[in-house]
Amino acid sequence: MLSVPPLGAVCPCDSVSPRIGWRIGYAGFSTTPLGDGCHCAVPPPGEKDADKARAETTEGASYKWRMVIAYDGTKFKGWQYQPSPPTIQCSIENALTRITKLDRKELCLVGAGRTDTGVHAWGQVAHFTTPFSYHCLDSMHSAINGLLPHEIRVREISAAKPEFHARTSTRSKIYHYKIYNGPVMDPFHNHYAYHSAYKLNSQAMREAAKHFVGTHDFTSFANAVHNDRVRSPIKKIMRFDVIEMGAILQLEIEGTGFLYRQVRNMAGSSLAVVILLMS
Repeated sequence: MLSVPPLGAVCPCDSVSPRIGWRIGYAGFSTTPLGDGCHCAVPPPGEKDADKARAETTEGASYKWRMVIAYDGTKFKGWQYQPSPPTIQCSIENALTRITKLDRKELCLVGAGRTDTGVHAWGQVAHFTTPFSYHCLDSMHSAINGLLPHEIRVREISAAKPEFHARTSTRSKIYHYKIYNGPVMDPFHNHYAYHSAYKLNSQAMREAAKHFVGTHDFTSFANAVHNDRVRSPIKKIMRFDVIEMGAILQLEIEGTGFLYRQVRNMAGSSLAVVILLMS
């Protein structure tokens, strides 16, 4: 089975239904550490305002905050916190720790999906908790972005209901994989699309994609080493669209959940079918 380095996705995350989407850059990642703002001696614009906007603590209370995050993951080792950064979660936790004066265990930052190394997101939904509320979220919003590296931005922040959970409240996840279908690769797409120099039959790819739609056992499309054997391999694919945008073929895959590397292998298999038909 052919597995291509895909490029991914922009996920249109709305304000009601938490959705996530990500892209995988063909060029991989850099191990060069990225700045997280924690070495700056002077508070960035907005940090003092955020501290003033903090309301007094209510004993025993817990407040939950929902964020929509966008990031270019090229230089990051994925979302998940690791002792050796840079990761997206680590960078965001560093900013929140500096602003709230809470440690990472108290913040309990949770993302809707654990994106891999080099993966990008437009609508990664996450939540964190604090024992106090804030009078002005605008100041909090500005302060967070002022402390984050330029590759990461919090697009939205809002108060969440106690029952909201970034992972379990997710209704669907969308991947966009991009294939640059031209004889010469556009350098501006180098980190964001797979290059196929041969003209691909988009209709044949659509026919192949139809077989994935529905509820199926996707064991054959998962990475057995990294997948939790307890997790069910039965997954529902709501749609698999192939969209032509000039030289770009965009694969849009929406489902309720995915196994590790499942979508990457689905995209690779669809491409393999088309290449086989061309040969």
